[in-house]
This record gives sequence, C-alpha cells and structure tokens, in this order.
Amino acid sequence: MNTIEAIYARRAVKHFDPDHRLTADEERKLLEATIQSPTSFNIQHWRFVILRDPALRTRIRTEFGNDQAQMTDASLLVLFTGDTKAWNKSPERYWANAPKEVADMLVSWMKPFHKGREWLQRDEAQRSIGMAMQSLMLAAKAMGYDSCPMIGFDIDKVAKLINLPDDHVMGPMVAIGKGTKDTWPKPGQLPLDEVVFEDGFE
Repeated sequence: MNTIEAIYARRAVKHFDPDHRLTADEERKLLEATIQSPTSFNIQHWRFVILRDPALRTRIRTEFGNDQAQMTDASLLVLFTGDTKAWNKSPERYWANAPKEVADMLVSWMKPFHKGREWLQRDEAQRSIGMAMQSLMLAAKAMGYDSCPMIGFDIDKVAKLINLPDDHVMGPMVAIGKGTKDTWPKPGQLPLDEVVFEDGFE
C-alpha cells in the first residue's frame, strides 16, 4: 500500500480482535517508523508509554476511559506524551550526526527560542505528538493494521496513574490491531474551497 492509499484507507476503528498480538518485530517496525516524524529543531519531544499490562488497560477503560473497548481489545495501546523541556536536556544529542557547524548553530538557537515561553514549549510538544500519531497510524495501515486515536479519557487521572513527570504533557492514545467490523462510510470532508485560502483570509 502506498502512502496516498494509506491516507485514504485509514479510519478510526472501534472494534479489534482481542486475541490478536503483534510480533515484537512488528511493534518495533511501527515505533521506528513513528520516530521518523518531524519535530522543531529535531528535539523529538515525544515520549511513548506502551500500555501493556492487561490489568492497567482494564482499569483505564473502566474507571477513566468511558468504557471504550479498544483500550483493552487492541493489540497495541500507545499513550502519547511530550517532554516540554526537551529543548534544555542535552540538546546537542539531537544533532549528533550533523556537521559540527550546523549542530552548533542549531543548538545555540534552541534556548533563546524556547526560554521563558512556556506556551510555546507546550505547543511544540503537542505539535510533535500530533505528527508522530499520524505517522504511527499510517505505518499501521500500510502494514495491514487498523488504528484508533482516542482522547476520551480522564487525562489528569491517567497522568497520575502513569506517573507523568511534571515537565511532560499528555496527548491522546492510539490503539493498533486487527479490526473486526467494517467502519461506517466516511461522514464527509469539507470542500477544499472552504478550507484553502490564497495568501491569507479575505
């Protein structure tokens, strides 16, 4: 399946085969594809929490997740979080393989760009999460799997449950697995002339 086909074929699937398991190689392939996603300054803010323990997944589903079956039935459940202070944590490592002059320049720009701008730090982490989520879902579709992004859970309680660090933000979860039911027809996309503007808004 090529990229354009995966984009059109990807749907938010709600029903998964609870007996299906990804192999370790498949899981690694998905996650390695996910971390190819772009990030500002190559900071790679995302931190992925693999929710693997069946008891933990059941608790999230029943207590904090509005009883969404995909939380327990999917083969893989990934909670996306982001490190808002990644820009200030040994940033030279993000450019370890770049020419020294390029690395030095970009690392020197990180602190003045981010320092004191907490809103920007949070926004950048969330933007990185969003791009990584899409990469994961498209990679899954290309590998023959279905996915479902989810934000319908108690963010604060799940953050506490996973011991989210104070300098991290919560993002959505993505369930990956073998779908068992056909999805509804696509509800409809807005026409391009309603969402695309030339050189600005009128």
